Amino acid sequence: MNLLTSPFAKEPPFQHGQTPRTAVLYCNLGTPDSPSTPDVRRFLSEFLGDPRVVEVPRLLWLLILHGIILRFRPAKSGAKYASIWLPEGSPLKIWTEKQAHGLQTWLSQRDHHVQVRYAMRYGSTSIASQLDQLKADGTTRVLVVPAYPQYSATTTASLFDAVYAWAGKVRNLPELRFINHYHDDAGYIAALAGRVQQHWQANGRPDVLLMSFHGVPERTLQLGDPYHCECFKTARLLAERLGLDKDQYKVSFQSRLGRAKWLEPYTEPTLIAMGRAGVKRVDVVCPAFTSDCLETLEEINMEAREAFLHAGGQEFHYIPCLNDEADWISALGEITQQHLQGWPTLTTPDTAALAASKMAALALGASV
Repeated sequence: MNLLTSPFAKEPPFQHGQTPRTAVLYCNLGTPDSPSTPDVRRFLSEFLGDPRVVEVPRLLWLLILHGIILRFRPAKSGAKYASIWLPEGSPLKIWTEKQAHGLQTWLSQRDHHVQVRYAMRYGSTSIASQLDQLKADGTTRVLVVPAYPQYSATTTASLFDAVYAWAGKVRNLPELRFINHYHDDAGYIAALAGRVQQHWQANGRPDVLLMSFHGVPERTLQLGDPYHCECFKTARLLAERLGLDKDQYKVSFQSRLGRAKWLEPYTEPTLIAMGRAGVKRVDVVCPAFTSDCLETLEEINMEAREAFLHAGGQEFHYIPCLNDEADWISALGEITQQHLQGWPTLTTPDTAALAASKMAALALGASV
């Protein structure tokens, strides 16, 4: 072992007077590189191996994960991914990339001199790799923007963990800022309402609008995670924006993993109960997902659809996620702009360098 080896990554060459640069890192959950079993296994190993995602005794969980789950689940999950895979690749990656591009355009049109990149918490285009590239580009300030409107330790905090893990190996750190949540942001709610109203204008209105959020174990609520409350606030604000009475919408939670009790009510049993109770048409929207992905396109638009129709329902409509809708890009831009305040992003790099030069000269009593 070389005792002189530094635990920190090698820094890019430092230059005095280097122009400060600001970046926005837009982060989503991630996706396998392909629907193949090996790629899905690698993705699930990283995802389910995150202690933020599964909070059980570590050694026990790793034995279950590598001894049982990763032996059988990747092939089954791979088939599901294959059912929603596009010629261009993973829907989640496609939409995340388009959102980042849209955010870059929105900010640039308002004279913000920032670089927008996207990253994934798990899988390719990792947070660490993107931060490395930003640092190599001379970035000195980074705003981290989650694609998750509602805060949860299983998602948002895990994303921040990845940033902190990268930072722990860097000597000359950029300034870092984080957006925790925007579950009640007026622009986000308006974009959701616009998405629903657009669908209703084309297809008519349902008997019930079901708002299905991603689930988390119930014990996370008892331990202080605000996710449950933020989901219900989003639902209430969306219902108010749409002018819905309490009997015209329901809230549920999907994507349950394992046998532990998760946040209730569960989405599929709720749909089955509605079908059996004589509800003829249900529309489903997934406000916690800003990009269509496996959980919306396969779990909701395929599995949940079949469950409702099999239970006696007549019409099932899935309302797509916000994806790259103009109202959502605008809302995302406003949220980002708010959190960029105090950083001189509205000053061109050349102007900033000139101002810094003048200030330095004045401080030395020189004349510029």
